[in-house]
Amino acid sequence: QKLLEAWKAIGFDKDKVDVVICPTSLHLGFIKEQIEDTGMMVSSQNVSTTGPGAFTGECAAEHLKDMEVGWTLIGHSERRSKYGETDQDTAEKVAKCQEAGVKVIFCIGESLEEREAGKTDEVNRRQLGAVLPSIKDWSLIVIAYEPVWAIGTGKVATPDQAEETQAAIRAYLKQACGDAVAEEVRIQYGGSASPDNCAELFAKPNIDGFLVGGASLKPTFMDMITKLQ
Repeated sequence: QKLLEAWKAIGFDKDKVDVVICPTSLHLGFIKEQIEDTGMMVSSQNVSTTGPGAFTGECAAEHLKDMEVGWTLIGHSERRSKYGETDQDTAEKVAKCQEAGVKVIFCIGESLEEREAGKTDEVNRRQLGAVLPSIKDWSLIVIAYEPVWAIGTGKVATPDQAEETQAAIRAYLKQACGDAVAEEVRIQYGGSASPDNCAELFAKPNIDGFLVGGASLKPTFMDMITKLQ
């Protein structure tokens, strides 16, 4: 509640920046009710590969639409590494969201081992390429590059490292999907972004925003938003 009050105390221009909050599923309804009048939106942290039906414990894209939750994360590194979410799973989830009109923040990124082996671009192309056939409406897609080695560790890719990788992602999209998709899609950076480093990162031409983790749990999260306006 204190965090919500801190967020509400500092306004932002919703015509200049989209702010999407991803609480736990139990808190989605409460947070949605609390922040909608600020211009913020809510997102689910996950969505099912299935539609509605006898799938106990699952949250389908249709359920999100019914509850007017317009966004979901798909492919977060924790879902991939801890729960065995495969590239095929992410493709099925994206397809379900496309059918339901739910917007997706689609996460890709490499582990430290993969980065040290020089496989960063290979991993990103594989994870992204798996979902391309599922995407019919690119206005419903945001890509979040999250180097796994930089999540919650305090380690941050340098602005030049992040820019190089995200430029490669955009180049791959240009090759696979054409100029229009590559130019218009937003590519976020998601590795320990904070108020202290966001301005330098955002100055890079291929960094269009941030997937924020621990820094979003502090009142100073709003400092990031005001810097991006």
